[in-house]
Amino acid sequence: MPKQPAGLLLDMIALDRDGDRPLYRQLDDQLRDAVLSGRLPPGARLPATRQLASELGLSRLTVQNAYEQLVAEGFLASVVGSGTFVADIAPEALPPARPAPAHRTDRRGFGPSRRGRRVAATRATTRIAETAPFRPGVPDPELFPMAVWSRLWARALRRAGRDLFGYGRPGGHPPLRAAIAEHLRNARGVCCDPEQVVVTAGSQQSFALSALALLDPGERAWGEDPGHAAGRDVLTALGISVAPVAIDDEGLSVAEGRSREGTPRLIFVTPSHQHPLGVTMSLRRRLELLQFAHQSGAWILEDDYDSEFRYSGRPLPALQGLDDGEHVIYAGSFSKVLYPSLRMGYLVVPPGLVETFRAAQTVLSQGVPILPQMVLADFMRAGRFAAHVRRMRAAYGERRTRLIAALEKHAAGLLEAEPTDAGMHLVAWLPDGMDDMAAGQALWDAGLEVIPLSIYCVRPYPRAGLLLGFTGVRPDRIAPNVAKLARTLADLR
Repeated sequence: MPKQPAGLLLDMIALDRDGDRPLYRQLDDQLRDAVLSGRLPPGARLPATRQLASELGLSRLTVQNAYEQLVAEGFLASVVGSGTFVADIAPEALPPARPAPAHRTDRRGFGPSRRGRRVAATRATTRIAETAPFRPGVPDPELFPMAVWSRLWARALRRAGRDLFGYGRPGGHPPLRAAIAEHLRNARGVCCDPEQVVVTAGSQQSFALSALALLDPGERAWGEDPGHAAGRDVLTALGISVAPVAIDDEGLSVAEGRSREGTPRLIFVTPSHQHPLGVTMSLRRRLELLQFAHQSGAWILEDDYDSEFRYSGRPLPALQGLDDGEHVIYAGSFSKVLYPSLRMGYLVVPPGLVETFRAAQTVLSQGVPILPQMVLADFMRAGRFAAHVRRMRAAYGERRTRLIAALEKHAAGLLEAEPTDAGMHLVAWLPDGMDDMAAGQALWDAGLEVIPLSIYCVRPYPRAGLLLGFTGVRPDRIAPNVAKLARTLADLR
């Protein structure tokens, strides 16, 4: 067998003694790379653990741990009385030699798929718990009834029994489906029974399930423009062609869609509180949209994402409640009302599609964890959910009023607030000539988190604006942060 001088092996190893990775892991990785690259050929004998430890200034146990791991993985072979050798791995089992990192992206045949590139090209971002003032769509954790939730959680854990260890029922926990159906009938005028409810892991899974169940790759959907970026990203990632359709003061323009974009298979809308502009779709436009869907055979995906928060007047019932042809898929979420990390939403689907949607969810995720479903079902059935919504609606309404007043006082001439009677954010228009992306970056650098309107636009929008969330900012911090916002925009201008 060929010998491997210790000196040559030492040239291959460079340990970072100040790094976070354990030294035996570094040694393990570098020896593995040397075998895979061919720098340590099959049959090469490695120095004894005591010798290599001495040469590298390591403990013998550290070297021994690395050797044992590589023997277990098949890269090395230990022969009693003879030493440790590089295993004779068949050439076809070895991957090709790894190129230098700088050239990896240049190699043909390696890299993401076309779908992967579409996903990477979306504007999707990972949202973390820490937030800066004015981030849209963020509930205030200080308003959450943690004591009640904790008691219900402990009770559910005690009585879950064997159910806790299973996948749960297809479509969701039956008591939760019943509680959701009752809430939607009473609060949103949705026509449904519990069997039509599919509990999902949040709105984005709801969008993905809808695409999987209703559309084939390459089929066309209409999306609002400006519109729900996350929903558009999910559909696009799954191979759906999403055509942008303009928003006017009554909601999605069916006339423009018909004249410019042809007949879609799916129409994705946010009629109760259009995301992001805040327009409420008129009754006339709702009926027009339903008539078009019936005539063309299109599905409507209605995202009722923050319908619980309306601060004046009575909301129009959900679009689904007006539909007698079973063309509407209704989507909702608990992220805005309870907390985002709960990762729970729901769909209401026509009876004939229930099994299809359940099967699609089984393919994606085998459902939603059972314990939080049990807790939420108890929370809703005890009347706690409705009481929590009432409390949040009152608190958020006050914050909305304070934000509008602060903008009028501190940001006159810099931001023009668009009135809103619902939701968790408002749109504020920038002066002519000011770029909303540049404004958003400047405000981020100043410690304020707003979203530029152009993020939601497929086509250029006539005005530049910012989305300002008010629900996650304490009332006493709204005016000082608006003053900071105004100073930052004045400097930018």
